[in-house]
Amino acid sequence: MKIANITKVLFTTLALSLFTTASFSQASPEATAVGTIYGANLSIKYNSPSVKGRKIYGTDLVPYGGKVWRAGANKATTFETDKDITVEGKKLPAGKYSLYVIANENEWVFIFNSKTGQWGINRDGSTTLDPTADVIRVTVKPRKAAFRESLVYQFNPDGFILGWENIEVPVGIK
Repeated sequence: MKIANITKVLFTTLALSLFTTASFSQASPEATAVGTIYGANLSIKYNSPSVKGRKIYGTDLVPYGGKVWRAGANKATTFETDKDITVEGKKLPAGKYSLYVIANENEWVFIFNSKTGQWGINRDGSTTLDPTADVIRVTVKPRKAAFRESLVYQFNPDGFILGWENIEVPVGIK
């Protein structure tokens, strides 16, 4: 009887551990947006954080004032194109890039950086952006939008949109 009780306790502990680990790992689940624009196959891979009642913009989550944000959660967001494209009038060669953002109330700067595969932030809380590896930076205007609980990237015929909380930011691609 003792072995049966020990087995039940071990099984319950293991099940709770797996459930807890899965719950925490899904706090900002991985997501991928895909699209085709002017014959180029595009993808954005990111981790999607949720609002969870927090103020998002102008805080430590998405700082204003020239601080760089990793454009998602966890590891650095990546943008990939299989053909050369033009982003907001600037040429972006085919390839894979880390995508970073500098957000402000009236304009955002999207940074396409050739250094990929790194975590989104350093131990001190700064991003892993290496400015010497920037390929292009483009400036766009944010706009008010319907509330979105989770961060999302979506492709459309004109480019892509980053949307979260009550803001969306369109980025044009040709």
